[in-house]
Amino acid sequence: MTNVPKTIRENLHFLCAEIDGQLLQLEAFFRTPTIAHARRILDRAGYAHNLKSRIHAACIRQLANTKTGNRKHLTLRSLEFIATDLQRIANLARLSLRHVERIDTFETLVPSRYPAMIRLVRKGVGKIEAAFLGNDSEQAIEIGELQNRIEADYRKLFKIYTRGMREPKLRPADIANSLLVANEFQRMGQSLKSISEAVISANIGQAVNLERYFALQNLMSDLDTNGTGLKIETIAETRSGSSISAIKDRKTEEVAAVFKDGEKTKVKEERQGVKSWHAIYPGLAPKILSYEKRDQSAALLIEHLPGMTFEQIVLNEPAEHCEKALACLSRTLKDVWKQTKMQEPAELGSMQQLVRRLEEVRRVHPEFRDTPVRFAGQKILSLDSIVQEAANREAAVSAPFSVYIHGDFNADNIIYDQEENRVHFVDLHRSRYMDYVQDVSVFMVSNYRLQVVDRETRRRIMQSSLTLYNAAKAFARKQGDDTFDFRLSLGLARSFASSTRFIFDKQLARRMWLRARYLIERTIACPAGDEARFRVPVKEIFID
Repeated sequence: MTNVPKTIRENLHFLCAEIDGQLLQLEAFFRTPTIAHARRILDRAGYAHNLKSRIHAACIRQLANTKTGNRKHLTLRSLEFIATDLQRIANLARLSLRHVERIDTFETLVPSRYPAMIRLVRKGVGKIEAAFLGNDSEQAIEIGELQNRIEADYRKLFKIYTRGMREPKLRPADIANSLLVANEFQRMGQSLKSISEAVISANIGQAVNLERYFALQNLMSDLDTNGTGLKIETIAETRSGSSISAIKDRKTEEVAAVFKDGEKTKVKEERQGVKSWHAIYPGLAPKILSYEKRDQSAALLIEHLPGMTFEQIVLNEPAEHCEKALACLSRTLKDVWKQTKMQEPAELGSMQQLVRRLEEVRRVHPEFRDTPVRFAGQKILSLDSIVQEAANREAAVSAPFSVYIHGDFNADNIIYDQEENRVHFVDLHRSRYMDYVQDVSVFMVSNYRLQVVDRETRRRIMQSSLTLYNAAKAFARKQGDDTFDFRLSLGLARSFASSTRFIFDKQLARRMWLRARYLIERTIACPAGDEARFRVPVKEIFID
C-alpha cells in the first residue's frame, strides 16, 4: 500500500521482526528450558510496546486529517488493530512463561508439542507485511487459516492434560498451569485471525471478518466474474449485529446489489420473510439474488431498490414529497391488510413484550427503576405493577382478525420510490400473521424518537404519525374492529418504553417513558367492557 507513510511501514517492519525474534526465543525455550531463553523474552516487553505505540501515534496523526469512512481511514484503523494484535502475541508469549514458572515437573507440559505451534505463529507473523503492503488478500487468508491448525493442536493438548488429571502421580497444579500455557497459544491463533481480518478489510476497503469475506467473494462472483469492476460500501450496521453494504460499480457509482450478512438464524429468517412476502403480496419485498452460508454466519445478495427510506423523506424532503409518500404507504398497507386478512383473532401481547425488555431498558436508564410511593395520601404504583395489570386487560381484548405484518415497521425499513409512486419493505425477518396494531404503533413511535429539534421538521414528523393513525383507524372502522384504539394505546406504550434502550438523550428518553406510563394508566382506567369507547389521545401524545 503506497499510501501508508514511510514511518509506519518501517515501524511495522520492526514490530514484525521483534515479534518473530521473541517467538524464536520461545521456541528455543521449549526445546531447552533455560533461564537465558526465558529472560530474552521477558526483558523485551518494552520493545514491542514502544513499536506498537509509535504505529498508533502515527496513525492518529494521519487520521486527524482523514475523512471517516474512506479507504485511507480504514487502512489506518486496520494498521492500529494489526499493531495491537502483534503486541498481544508478545504479551501471550510472556504469560505462557509465567505459567511455566509454576510447573514443578516440566515434562507434565509435554513441551515437545509446542515448537510446532510456535512455528505456525511465526509463519503467520512472517506473512503480515507482504499481505498488507502488497494488498494480497490470499496471503491474508492464509494467515487467518493458521488459527485452525493452532486450534487443532490446542485441542490435542487439552485432551492430554485432562487425561493427566486422572493420573495420581501428576500434581493438579501442574496440569492446571499446563492448560493455561496451552490457552495462551490458542489466543495467539485468535490474534492471527484478527490480523488476517484487519488486512483483508484494508485491502478491500470494507470492515469484514473471514466468514463475511468468503461469503462476499462467493456472492459477488454472481455479479462480476473477476470482481474488479465492483466495490463495497457500508450502508448500515443493525442492532442485531448484521451488516448491510452496497455493491457499487467503480466507474458509475451505481448500486448493483445490497449485501447483508450476520448470524445464520437471523439471515435465514430474513430470507424466509422475503420469500413469504413474494408469495403473499408480490412486489413489496426485494428479490434475493443469491444466498450463502458458512459455519454460524450467512449472507444475502439482495436486489437494490430505488428510492429513499421514510426516515430520509421525513427529515430531508419537502412537505409535498412527504405527503405523497404517506398517501402511497397508507393505500399499500390497507390493500395488504385486506388481501391477507384471516378470520382468526390475533393477540398483540404488547405488555408481555415490554416485560421482556424492561431489564434491558433499565441497564441503559437505571433511573427508570421505580418502586411504589405515596403522595398526598395516595399510593402510586410502580410501572411493573401497572404493566402487569395492563397485560391482564390486554389478554381479554384480541384483534378480531389477523393480517400479514412487517414485524419491524420502523421508518427506515420502508422505501418509497417517487418515480414509480410505490413503496417497498426491507428487513423482513420478523414478518408473520399478527395484529396490524403492531406495525402501526412501531411506525408512529419510530417517527417520534427521531432526534430532531427543528420545529418545522418536528411538525412534519408528528404529522407522519397522525396520517398513518388516521388511515389505520379508518380501516379499523370499515372492518368492524371496535377495540383498535384500546390495543393501539398499549402498543404505543410498549414502543415508547422499549425504544428508550436505543436513546441516550436523557430528556427524550424521559419524555418517551412518561408517555408510556400515561398511556398504560389511561388504558387500564377504562372500565372493563367499555374498550370499544376508548380513544387514544394521539395529538396530545405526539405533539411536543
